[in-house]
Amino acid sequence: MNNIIKLVVYIFQNYPNVNELSKPRLVKLLYLIDWKHAIDHGQQATSIKWYFNHYGPYVDTVIDLIKSSPEIFNVKSRTNAYGGISDKIELKKKIDVDINDSIRESTDFIIQNTAKRNWTDFINLVYSTYPIRTNSKYTFLDLVKDAKEFKHYRQQRI
Repeated sequence: MNNIIKLVVYIFQNYPNVNELSKPRLVKLLYLIDWKHAIDHGQQATSIKWYFNHYGPYVDTVIDLIKSSPEIFNVKSRTNAYGGISDKIELKKKIDVDINDSIRESTDFIIQNTAKRNWTDFINLVYSTYPIRTNSKYTFLDLVKDAKEFKHYRQQRI
């Protein structure tokens, strides 16, 4: 099983209200996990190459992997209130996944600190992160480099 899929399974099994895990929220959760892990451990939790588009950090990789794992996930497409297509993702069954302790710690921290936030507060948190505040739209993000800069900047302010 792909490491990104393992992490998504872990999120689905540990997120307090899985009905809130829309496609954008799930992808941005993974971004926050990668950002937290880069700050704390000098590397991302995943191999995702994050792109800063007009909706913030986003990649299709996550959803593509989920859709290519029908033995693990149900993905139901539906028309949303705005006439667009949205995907409802469900974990088919509980699965034992083995993820690295540091990744589990980063993931638990992000879940604990975002699960009770409404969409506006959640997205404001994402947009307030150093990589989003300091990089240009329509570029790839280097979270490891940004984490080093962020830590250096933070130490100078103390």
